[in-house]
Amino acid sequence: MLFYRASVDLSRSTLNYVAGIIRRRRKAIGSVWRALNPGQQALLVLVHLRKGETYAQLAAGFGVSAATAWRYVQEVVKLLSARSPKLAAALRKAVKDGRRHLILDGTLIRTDRVRADRPYYSAKHRMHGMNIQVIAGPDGDLVWTSGALPGKTHDLTAARIWGIPRHLRAAGILTLADKAYQGIHKQAAVVLTPYKGKNKPEPQKAANRAHARLRGPGERANAQLKSWRILQRLRCSPSKAGHLVKAIAVLQNHRVTRG
Repeated sequence: MLFYRASVDLSRSTLNYVAGIIRRRRKAIGSVWRALNPGQQALLVLVHLRKGETYAQLAAGFGVSAATAWRYVQEVVKLLSARSPKLAAALRKAVKDGRRHLILDGTLIRTDRVRADRPYYSAKHRMHGMNIQVIAGPDGDLVWTSGALPGKTHDLTAARIWGIPRHLRAAGILTLADKAYQGIHKQAAVVLTPYKGKNKPEPQKAANRAHARLRGPGERANAQLKSWRILQRLRCSPSKAGHLVKAIAVLQNHRVTRG
């Protein structure tokens, strides 16, 4: 087997942040010795999430077994996911921070699934995956991400399952969403979707263009998530998609705020 040095495009601040979480966890459970120190475990996890390297590749690169690499990753993903805010808390913070509006959008996390697994097949995207709901700020920053639902789930249905209309109505903050959420205003008048139908009058067309411009940053938020290669195509159990997305959202927000 050949070995080589490689880099990962994350800052020392991100590494220190994850290492600190691991260090506190080890102290809390009284872990005396492990094959890798907190900094090395943090780097292993970041390489996996950012570059999508397999457990076998991680094991070879860090001198541990594949089983140990798997345990290290699962432990840290769970710790990071636990730091992801609940929806109500995330919206309260958005209001406190003076957000002018929010963007609601759904994204599909692609998974390795055969066509027989129909619940995971999204006809819209023509691939198997898991539906994730994302709420972003006006600048495309991540405010909140949902858990995962089978890919065939419609965005409006997913939003209702996670209680998004109810929480947005309670927060009273204007939210923009695409045509997939048509009808959501019946539960939350603060959510605006584009006008639908053909041959719309010019004022409605102009309103839709303005709506699309304001909604654009929400799509950039989804792109930020998928810049972490592990989310470009999951090879693990689909049930873990939500925790992975939440963990990465925590890391992405730390990366943006701390550099």
